[in-house]
Amino acid sequence: MNGEFSIQDIMAKPVTIAKSAVVTEALDKMLNEGIDPLIVTQGNVVAGTVSRKAIAEALGSKRNAALSPTKIHVANVVEEEFTSAYPDQGFDVLIPLLQHYKLVVVLDKDHRLIGQVTAADLLKVMVPQVPLEGVIEKVNSINADERVVHLRRRIIDDNESRYVVTDSEGLLGMVTETDVARSMREFREDIPDKHQDHRIRNLIVRDIMSSPLISVDAGADTASVAQLLLARSISAVPVVEDGRIAGVVTRRSLVNAL
Repeated sequence: MNGEFSIQDIMAKPVTIAKSAVVTEALDKMLNEGIDPLIVTQGNVVAGTVSRKAIAEALGSKRNAALSPTKIHVANVVEEEFTSAYPDQGFDVLIPLLQHYKLVVVLDKDHRLIGQVTAADLLKVMVPQVPLEGVIEKVNSINADERVVHLRRRIIDDNESRYVVTDSEGLLGMVTETDVARSMREFREDIPDKHQDHRIRNLIVRDIMSSPLISVDAGADTASVAQLLLARSISAVPVVEDGRIAGVVTRRSLVNAL
């Protein structure tokens, strides 16, 4: 594509959740639609966004321990800061926006919500023309037998969203903020309140990780890796070199290289 194309040519239908909805409804919609974050609306106005990470933190928080997941509302976890653009703008304005935000809200001239653009939408029409090594990011690892409560702390402290899972046998899989959100929701729904504190401390990464590990070889070309992310609806893929993790390629790292 070139400068003749505008945002309206690549934007997608907006996926929204009401500010008054509960977080379990938001999480279900995210997983079903393969979207993160969701646009939060209040009436006909965009109020912000809600992410899987924010939901995971809310569901795992001790202050919400006495609440059923269906009693925690999106209003409690909404992130009010968001970025927007207009449909007639050139799609090149999306690159710097998506380097800082996971989603761009598209508004019409009357400031009504009409669409959204994510890194995935942009990567369908643009792929960085650089070797794979130019889009590899550092990735942290975590032992499969580490407790999930410690994983949650690391996600917050490291400001990370994913870890490669290992044990003495080698590479096992990936664990992400999505896995944490899903597991916290299932845990809170299935375990009686009086047993939750004890049981959650015994939950380990191995119990919630995604496995087997989907990875690419360090010799792969950037375009094929971008296509893999889109085809598998995943946000990141580890890069393996000589049997070891060299890093990870993410949708964000691909957008950063544009």
